Amino acid sequence: MYGTSASTLEAKVVILGSQGVGKTSIVVRYINKTFSPNSTSTIGASFMTKKLTVDDCKVRLQIWDTAGQERFRAMAPMYYRGAHAALLVYDITSQESFEELTSWIEELKRNMTEDLVIVVVANKLDLAPLRREVPYDDAQQFITRALGPDTLLYEVSAKDDNGTIEEIFVHIGRILVDRKQYIPVRKPITYLPMDEEPQPPKSPCCGF
Repeated sequence: MYGTSASTLEAKVVILGSQGVGKTSIVVRYINKTFSPNSTSTIGASFMTKKLTVDDCKVRLQIWDTAGQERFRAMAPMYYRGAHAALLVYDITSQESFEELTSWIEELKRNMTEDLVIVVVANKLDLAPLRREVPYDDAQQFITRALGPDTLLYEVSAKDDNGTIEEIFVHIGRILVDRKQYIPVRKPITYLPMDEEPQPPKSPCCGF
């Protein structure tokens, strides 16, 4: 346990997965509590922050939402390098997006340390009754084999969220607090495939 409420932890969380699985929608649902059916594809990566309190420790998550298009795949290491947690996202109505998790898992195992917190998220649960292609039990068995029995699988709907998405990030924050990983505050940099140097989006909920 931490001695004072002034304890702080800053952690980098990266969101990975195929194009169209709803990575941006998950982040926007968590940060802004909203959903837009017409969100555009992410270019390179976008950056947001969210603060929460876990066991009297102030946690600020740096959330990196990465592009899913194949043409940006080579840039992925720039975004997940230095991450403390990763959300691997697939579309519950797309077997292909689920199968592509294998390459992400292999890449993270090659390039990241074993203490990286990985959570698997199946999005578009609202479409599951009619369009599900990935059975929960099959997904859980694969994740247990590939990542171990302690890795959690969440089925969520960024459209009709009932609080589960927030639970995911609280879970990550709790693991990191329990590990007492105090991370120095770093100035975030967003890398995009263009000349200009964009600024992270600002909102009243971001930063301390």
